Amino acid sequence: MTTTSMWVRIRTSILSTLFLCICTASIAQGDDTTLVFEPSSPAIGHIVLVSGDEEYRSEESMPMLGKILSQRHGFKCTVIFSLSADGSYIDPNDAEGLRGLAALDDADLMIIGTRFRHPNKDEAEHITKFLNDGKPVIGIRTATHAFTGKGEFGGKIPFGQWGRQILGEQWVSHHGRHKSQGARGVIVDANADHPILNSVEDVFAPSDVYGVIHLTDDDKILLRAAVTESLDPQSKNITGAKNDPMQPFAWLHTYESPSGNHGQAFATTSGASVDFLNEDLRRMIVNAAFFLTGHDVPAKANVEFVDPFHPTFFGFIKDPDFWKNADRQPSDYGLGKTPELPDPPGSPEWP
Repeated sequence: MTTTSMWVRIRTSILSTLFLCICTASIAQGDDTTLVFEPSSPAIGHIVLVSGDEEYRSEESMPMLGKILSQRHGFKCTVIFSLSADGSYIDPNDAEGLRGLAALDDADLMIIGTRFRHPNKDEAEHITKFLNDGKPVIGIRTATHAFTGKGEFGGKIPFGQWGRQILGEQWVSHHGRHKSQGARGVIVDANADHPILNSVEDVFAPSDVYGVIHLTDDDKILLRAAVTESLDPQSKNITGAKNDPMQPFAWLHTYESPSGNHGQAFATTSGASVDFLNEDLRRMIVNAAFFLTGHDVPAKANVEFVDPFHPTFFGFIKDPDFWKNADRQPSDYGLGKTPELPDPPGSPEWP
């Protein structure tokens, strides 16, 4: 080989390596908007978990659930966040900040916990496609009022009607006293043998009970919720009309998509990040993921935390610079990491 040929090959190799690095950097940069958890063996399905709410810290709970579903149960999990306007940090207060919903295009299940979001047209189209494919949805807490504004999905479902049409319920009211009364799940006897309730016996949520008034006889209520005297899991159920009848707490609903296809949704009005300290609430969500994706539900799903979980108490954060100064990135919630933030000012003492 001549010296000239050798240097041509070396130069070509260097240029190829640089090109690969540039491409890889571009891919990595694009992936900075989401967080992906791969299972250790071939995935049994793909779940997209959509966070983005100002109050109940879904940016904490969705990565935690993604870790359990991927590392304990074999699902690939992609977590979507609400980002700042320039995309440089997680900003739950940015109602227009959802990025990365293209992950729904090959997803088998969506778990959503957003509150009054207003996605742009391109992002909303991925949700429309997902619904038109009749794929299943799990909605937690504020997903009953997940979206707001003048937009719509597929020309048929206004943003503000998402909860009512997809989950069976919209925002109605706080039925319990906010930040001072909790919620205890009570199994509906007629549906006690449903697979979603496998080994689910003691659901307790410090977040209060929502009013639920629009479900029909076609919806299957699995849990109702008793308002409790305090936020202590050992507190008693209050007596009187507030718990008579008890509000629906977890149910199954069949939705109709903009294209006329039908899909199944599971919803619970529990789901603040602190609620997920309760083992059986985590188990109910994992069970629902198995059930809605057509897999056999484990008799007792392993829902131990993969990494330590230190949730922030729910509440609005009014400081306009809080999230910018916190500078939380999706990668901060990755495997092996346990980010913590202080409870919002005015949070009550709770066990």
